[in-house]
Amino acid sequence: MDTARLAEALPERTAGFAATVAGADPDAPVPTCPDWPLRVLVGHIGQAHRWSASIVRSGPTPVPDPLEADPGAPADWPGWLHEGAADLTKAVLDAGDTPVWTFFGEQPAKFWLRRMLHDTTIHHADAAFATNTAFDVASDLAADAVTEWLEMLANPVTASLKPAFAELRGTGQTLRLDPGAGPGWLIIRTPEGVAWTRGQRTADVTLAGPPRDLLLVFTRRLPLDRIAVTGDRALAEHWLARTSA
Repeated sequence: MDTARLAEALPERTAGFAATVAGADPDAPVPTCPDWPLRVLVGHIGQAHRWSASIVRSGPTPVPDPLEADPGAPADWPGWLHEGAADLTKAVLDAGDTPVWTFFGEQPAKFWLRRMLHDTTIHHADAAFATNTAFDVASDLAADAVTEWLEMLANPVTASLKPAFAELRGTGQTLRLDPGAGPGWLIIRTPEGVAWTRGQRTADVTLAGPPRDLLLVFTRRLPLDRIAVTGDRALAEHWLARTSA
């Protein structure tokens, strides 16, 4: 996904998140983030956008604690969220192709725009579940979020950050995500870790549904029963039990 699309999408997704939490109870529980009330979820988004912008401009700093974020009064949430997204977008556009620090080594600055876009999208879904409001996302953004998640899972650094991901290693078992239109994703569990490609090959288990639903199931925001499962269901359940986003 090119930088222009990412720069367009982050403010849009942040505005959608802000609209979802507007007027909601700051202490409302978030079912899909059970340790966080809504205020902490809001704080995390604005905090993460600002933290990413500071990395792009000045280099790495310690990962901030969402419990320490201060989004201000609920009436101020929309403006505060908008400012964070705008700050990150500007920082990335100003940096251009300049390599910056990431968890996976130096990469172009747009890494952080993409990472925060998809983090915001998933947490927008969390906010929608907490407030009993509708959630949707454009198919190209949902598909790119799935791709980014697989890129991270396939990176050897990821298992060192969260040991449970090492249990995704296997002996060649395959899972396919079928969005209905387009090539889909083929995941291979190898002894070295997760590998994946795009394509239409058959697999031990296939998960089929629209990109939005595949993304939400794949990030454990919706149950597996929300999409069609063909083949080795236990393999899909094993995968989902050992991943989170």
